[in-house]
Amino acid sequence: MKNICLSMLMLTLLGCSSISVFTDHDSGVDFSKYKTFAYFKPGIDKVEISDLDKRRILKAIDQQMEGKSIMKSDMPDLLVSINTTAKEKVYVNQMNYGFWGWGWGWNPWMWGPNANTVSTQTEGALYIDLIDAKTKQLVWQGKGKGGISEYTKDRDERIGIFVEEILKNYPPESAL
Repeated sequence: MKNICLSMLMLTLLGCSSISVFTDHDSGVDFSKYKTFAYFKPGIDKVEISDLDKRRILKAIDQQMEGKSIMKSDMPDLLVSINTTAKEKVYVNQMNYGFWGWGWGWNPWMWGPNANTVSTQTEGALYIDLIDAKTKQLVWQGKGKGGISEYTKDRDERIGIFVEEILKNYPPESAL
């Protein structure tokens, strides 16, 4: 029973895992000049995720950019593109208890209860690229990495959190 509770706790913690964020930018760019944006359709069309998730991501980007007073436009200063990657992570928890001669301790060759649990989780990464519309050069990139499941009921919220955490670092502090 103790091992089952430990496994459930581990799965719960993995389900609520945090998001690691990394951003990079061109330090020679004046980010205050960017007031409008549009999506870079060729880049977004290449992303291999469901159309529903694409729309969730784009909606979250809309909300974050508008919150930064950067509005959608047919004549944008910035082009926004996204990309995603995913990999399956396998977690193995192996516990072995047994008699070690002098008292209780860990010993895989002696008798005692064994508890092996295996769980998997998809770790995904979302990249948000901001491209200068005139020069077509990448000026800012954000990457958020964390756990997400296709079975998550609150996908809108989880994707919104990913985008919010990534764009929290835009514009870069050095540009303010």
